Amino acid sequence: MSHPDPHASFDRLNPVGVVSSALRYEPGFEHPEDGEAQTTQALIDTLGKIQGVVQHDTGHAERAVHAKSHGILVGELEVFEGLPLPLAQGLFAEPRRYPLVMRFSTLPGDILDDRVSTPRGLAIKIVGVEGPRLPGSEGATTQDFVLVNGPAFGAPTAKAFLGTLKQLAATTDKAPGAKKALSSVTRAAERVVEAFGGVSPTLLTLGGQPETNPLGDNYYTQTPLLYGLYMAKLCVVPSSPELQALVKAPVNLKDKPNGLREAVVEFFRTNGAEWELRVQLCTDLDTMPIEDASKVWPEDETPYVAVARVRVQPQLAWSPERYQAVEEAMSFSPWHGLSAHRPLGSVNRVRQAAYAQGAARRARSNGLTVTEPTSLDHLFVG
Repeated sequence: MSHPDPHASFDRLNPVGVVSSALRYEPGFEHPEDGEAQTTQALIDTLGKIQGVVQHDTGHAERAVHAKSHGILVGELEVFEGLPLPLAQGLFAEPRRYPLVMRFSTLPGDILDDRVSTPRGLAIKIVGVEGPRLPGSEGATTQDFVLVNGPAFGAPTAKAFLGTLKQLAATTDKAPGAKKALSSVTRAAERVVEAFGGVSPTLLTLGGQPETNPLGDNYYTQTPLLYGLYMAKLCVVPSSPELQALVKAPVNLKDKPNGLREAVVEFFRTNGAEWELRVQLCTDLDTMPIEDASKVWPEDETPYVAVARVRVQPQLAWSPERYQAVEEAMSFSPWHGLSAHRPLGSVNRVRQAAYAQGAARRARSNGLTVTEPTSLDHLFVG
């Protein structure tokens, strides 16, 4: 398995020292949206509606979004040595290794046949992280990064996010056959869009995601976060040859309602894998806005730079024990973590209370306790 030199990677991705132009965060860069408190409450209500419909149908409370997981992995994060000051911030301030758990998922709040192909998510929980905490995660030692396989969020603001979520809520509890048909139509439309060099977040959300292996995707935070003194977006990119071979690799989902999970489990039965965790620092608020989450930050202005490596060994990527330990007993939120990585912008501000209440509702309904782990040793089996 390859082990790229982080310094060579830095030189390649940052040939003219763009990182030195990183802007320091100022509170005035954020601008609360009118009616943000009301939007937060409406978001909580909409997520609750999704959870309520699914629980009524199945008898079990699921996550309101990204309910279906396709793989649960344990491994480690290795922060690179020798990072220059703008990159050596927060969790990445010094070279260290941390245990982590990774959860691959798809967007909807109901458990669908994989032929209903929607955007993929990757949630990472890093354990043993010390430092000043975000409100609501005091006393924990975890850092979560919540990512999706697209470089920008599907809505620019909190109000627009609420509108998109209401559309998603309206499809919950609809006939699976109708969803499969819609997914097929939107995938065809998305191929037309991509042929002209574009990607439609709306089409992808409605079921236009290509039927490819989720292990070959890049995953992005999409929305900005504090990066110590600076502001950034993060992405996780396949780096080992075994993963790179899966980029855009098709997956046969015919008659396989859990085909994505089967593909992930089969891969990790005999393969390990590595990803690079990369950071894109904000250098220009006009082209890299904080309050418009739908804007792709241009990589030709500021490239993503590798700051850490995620490494996992061959393992059983799904089991009843892992389901109980991660699906049932853990929650993932961009607001679990260090103050140095506080999420920024209106979309993130409304997600704070909404995600916390959704996790509490799920735990209460299922009669479980959802906590932040202090160790992952119980998962390093199989």
